Amino acid sequence: MDFLKNLVESKRFERAIIALILLNAITLGLETSKAVMDAAGGVIELLDHIILAVFVFEVVARLVVYRLNFFKDPWRIFDLLIVVISLLPATGNLSIMRALRVLRVMRMVAMVPSMRRVVNGLIGSLPGMGSVTLLLCLVFYVAAVMATRLYGEDFEEFFGTIGASSYTLFQIMTLEGWSGEVVRPVMEKHPLAWAFFLPFILVTTFTVLNLFIGIIVSAMEDSAKEEEVEQGNAPATADQQTQILEELQALRREVAVLRQSTAAPVAGE
Repeated sequence: MDFLKNLVESKRFERAIIALILLNAITLGLETSKAVMDAAGGVIELLDHIILAVFVFEVVARLVVYRLNFFKDPWRIFDLLIVVISLLPATGNLSIMRALRVLRVMRMVAMVPSMRRVVNGLIGSLPGMGSVTLLLCLVFYVAAVMATRLYGEDFEEFFGTIGASSYTLFQIMTLEGWSGEVVRPVMEKHPLAWAFFLPFILVTTFTVLNLFIGIIVSAMEDSAKEEEVEQGNAPATADQQTQILEELQALRREVAVLRQSTAAPVAGE
């Protein structure tokens, strides 16, 4: 048991699994090429089976080592689900499972700490992103109603209904052909249309969407700090720094007293 635990927790074993994941990603990509499969299909499929067998061994070994604690780590459960999906038969009604085998590449997220930190940050940002999403939906609804009222009669394809207006405004928000395909044709009949579209772009593209980025970055920083705390490498807080300064000052006072006490006999001599 100790040997198995040392094996699955060793850096070399993790590096080997990462290398196999990358190799498996290459083989899964090669399987999409008919010419490659005609030339070396047997070798690629054999290699794929060997890699899958190693993945199964790894998951089983971790289950044996950690037992019920295995299911306390969501990343281990993620690994288990991917391996189980890979073991399902890829024939008949389950032929789609053959395409889902590419999910094995996603195990890189569970194996590489920096990737895990990014995903944890994204998950941690979901509550804040929900509030921003509601704000964006509110802005879109108001803008869609206004655009339908203002330009629906002349540009029914773009703004004939609230649904069409919402889709057009989404295209404008992404800045994909917003000027030449939408805004300039509208401005030919409504010269002041820029007064509606430019504020919309400023509010959605350059303000609300940047809020998403800010929330994600903040959540990633919090996730990194939590990871440092778990590892015992957390930076000193303001209270801790104040306590350290007070202890240093006390030490200096004690050193000064000691110096005075040792200097007094010398002066008496």
